[in-house]
Formats: sequence, structure tokens, C-alpha cells
Amino acid sequence: MISITKGDITKFSVDAIVNAANSSLLGGGGVDGAIHRAAGPELLAECRTLGGCETGNAKITKGYNLKASYVIHTVGPIYSQSRKDECQRQLQSCYKKSLELAVQNGCKTVAFPLISAGVYGYPKKEALKVAVETIEEFGKDLQVTIVLFSDDLIDITKEMFGELVK
Repeated sequence: MISITKGDITKFSVDAIVNAANSSLLGGGGVDGAIHRAAGPELLAECRTLGGCETGNAKITKGYNLKASYVIHTVGPIYSQSRKDECQRQLQSCYKKSLELAVQNGCKTVAFPLISAGVYGYPKKEALKVAVETIEEFGKDLQVTIVLFSDDLIDITKEMFGELVK
């Protein structure tokens, strides 16, 4: 089951939240920085032991001071029109690998941000389409929420997937 809502992903009470991380996994801006700040310094300490993460892959840590038990860190592609197909495959992989890790760790509820649609420049409508289609295909046994931070994204979502917006 999938739903889409506006909110602060760091405040969700779910088994796992997904972090749109950079390849170092050591924090950054946007949702990545917010998750690291909310989880506390233990998250950064654990992330230092992981050796980074490749684009399209995912790694899991404890949630520490978050309401979520786990943080699944995934590295989305930096969008390039000249590599559009490769970027789409990498973005699909982010969702798929994150969902696989959630299932492997006994998670039933997962919250995702819209991966790569911020500073990584992925076109928002295309990013949303990839997210919904990939989650519907690979997240059948999970309750998944896509958490959006801005009104403009909610407006786009209502246009495209109105029935999913809560």
C-alpha cells in the first residue's frame, strides 16, 4: 500500500525512513542533513563505518533519536538529460534496494522522501512517476509513505496521483 503526504520525514513513526544521502553517507543538506541532525551524532558515527555507498545502492543503520527504528540510506543519481535512461535505472534501483533492505530487516512501514528531486536536479514529475511505479512493483508487502516537504510537490502529486495523496 502506498500513500503520499506532506510532512517532515524525521518525525514519522515508521519502522524505517529512507535518507536521500550523498555517496559519503556523512550528512549533507536537505533531507540528509535533517535526518542526521534529528538522529543525533550516533548516526554519523555508524555511517563512518559503512565505507560510503554507490549511486543506486542502499545501506541501513539504526534510527537512534528518530521515531523510526532504522534509516535506509540511498544515493540517487545527479540528473543529466544526456544520461536520462541511466539516471532512471539508478533511481529505480534506489527504491528497489531500499525496499529490499526494509524487508530483510523485518520492516512493515517505510517512509521515503522524493529521491534526487532536490539539489540533484531530477525533474519532479519524472521522479514522482519512478517512485510510485517502483514502490508499487517492489513494495507490495509494505505500507509505504512518500513524504513531500513542499506545497509545489503536493500540487504536482495531486495532479498525477490524486488518489494517493493523504
